Amino acid sequence: MTTSSRSTTPIGGPPGRSILREMGFIRLWTGTTASGLATWALPFVLGLGVLDRELSAAGLGVVLAARTVGFLLAVPVSGVLADRHSRRGVVLWAGLAAAASAPAIAIGLGWSVPVMMVAAAVMGAGQGACRPAFQALVAEVVDADRRQTANAATALANRTTTLVAPGLTALLAAALGTRALLFGIGAVWLIAALVPPKGSYIPAAKTTRMRLLREFADGVAEARRHPWFLAGLGALAAMLSAGYSATAVALPLVSRDRYDTEVVLAAAMTAYTVGALLGAFVVTRWRPRAQGWVALAALACYGFVPLALLLPLHWVVIVAAYVVAGLGVELFNVPWLTATSARSSRTNWPGYPLWTSWCPTGYRRSDSRSSRRPSKRSG
Repeated sequence: MTTSSRSTTPIGGPPGRSILREMGFIRLWTGTTASGLATWALPFVLGLGVLDRELSAAGLGVVLAARTVGFLLAVPVSGVLADRHSRRGVVLWAGLAAAASAPAIAIGLGWSVPVMMVAAAVMGAGQGACRPAFQALVAEVVDADRRQTANAATALANRTTTLVAPGLTALLAAALGTRALLFGIGAVWLIAALVPPKGSYIPAAKTTRMRLLREFADGVAEARRHPWFLAGLGALAAMLSAGYSATAVALPLVSRDRYDTEVVLAAAMTAYTVGALLGAFVVTRWRPRAQGWVALAALACYGFVPLALLLPLHWVVIVAAYVVAGLGVELFNVPWLTATSARSSRTNWPGYPLWTSWCPTGYRRSDSRSSRRPSKRSG
């Protein structure tokens, strides 16, 4: 028995009309941007907590690992639920769960790392449930001819927001404190939960629905029919485990212990966004013939970041490495998301849980090594 579902024509307007004139897309764009901003903000704000010595490197590592575990547990189930129910409903409840967990993280900061871990796991589950549903909503709201432009516009909005966010967040942390910023993350998650529009997807009738595990297995089988998907999955797993997870813990420590300032942390995050903005502009105008190979080569550029953090270089080199990394990741992300949404309407593909399955390992290794690294200021 196969799962049947119906989807009406995307609710976007005529193909020649700009997507920025479609209210449905603007609402989706706002919600997706808020979700991306809240997802970005937690590691950065907790990194500021490390700079202020409200949180240890080990604490940062295990809290971020807990968030990833929650993400891993939620994505397979949420993908199937989004195939069974309204994608808009999945976004709503997932966003509300993430919003509710932010105050708990704030309360646990400097008091109880286990409380922070539990709350971070809930936030990660909300993030994981939102992501496949948001991706599916793009296919419902925007017609196929404008879908890559829509993905690029959403990425551009995310990057533009996070371009100014590091410096502004650092200033707000000095004025309001880390806890106030954590409450602010909860408010941003509320926007992500409440603003997006209804989609056009009509879930299957109850009599035609398969069991949960069978539906996920069907998603795995669908993924295996696309070799490009598995290749990208492996590349993302390597980048996230050996790169992103490790540098998320190492950057605040390097900024504090090697350069004795939070400026390097804020500058590096801003530089990453600058590079991603350049990548978003490029991908809207450039269609290479071997797009898959170009995307994989671009993703490999993230390798410059851990190298720059490892070596005793001028802080400008670290900033430049983050620019290159942001450019490369964005050149990978937009074609990947567009190809995924174009080749399957299902949201229970196993991509997100599989490619992030190495993140907790990366966080654990990074914080254990960092805890053994002597502080420059401590002699």
